[in-house]
Amino acid sequence: MNFKILFDFLRDLERNNSKEWMDANRRRYHDVRDSYISWLDDLNHTLEAIDKSYYSTPGKKGINRINNNLMFHPNKPVYKDHFGAGLDKAPNTADFYIQIGINESMLAGGFWRPDPKSLQSIRDGIDYNGEELKKILQKKSFQDTFGGLVLDQKLKMAPKGFSNDHAHLDLLKNKTFAVMSPLTEREILQDNFKETVVQVYKEMSPFRRYLNKTVTV
Repeated sequence: MNFKILFDFLRDLERNNSKEWMDANRRRYHDVRDSYISWLDDLNHTLEAIDKSYYSTPGKKGINRINNNLMFHPNKPVYKDHFGAGLDKAPNTADFYIQIGINESMLAGGFWRPDPKSLQSIRDGIDYNGEELKKILQKKSFQDTFGGLVLDQKLKMAPKGFSNDHAHLDLLKNKTFAVMSPLTEREILQDNFKETVVQVYKEMSPFRRYLNKTVTV
């Protein structure tokens, strides 16, 4: 995949973010999108080969729509400034997300503001064995890659059913359990970019497996 072509398209789209421009450049968009899907397909096969628990997710299934949802966010532009995709997308499991954009690129995963039932399951898992999660989060290579959990909404007090002197109170207060590794355009344009993605996937795997165990047990 020539990611330079993808970045060039997104920059032109940002300058001309309208349905009229997209209609006039529809073929160009599909060429970029199809190339990205092919790259995702190749990555999907690679991850499937190295992880026996991986849930095969073809690129066409994993890629997100480039249209913003204007019904719920009417002030947003018509189109996003990035291409996003989720792989290893088994139902009700922690996501592995790839975003390549002109303003923000990242590799991320976990649960972003999960539904109440999943959130309760994660908290129950932490209550039962929070030490395992702490060990994962505190590992040096994990810290170097992600820096810890994504900062998001957090309770001020212990969640219902847990005491304020709980040994893992700081973790229990979280409403999001996700990590993120930022990417630069320079990294994405490197020949070894796929290897970078695979390495981050491997580093993230124990964290995602821990979360998946809490919501499926």
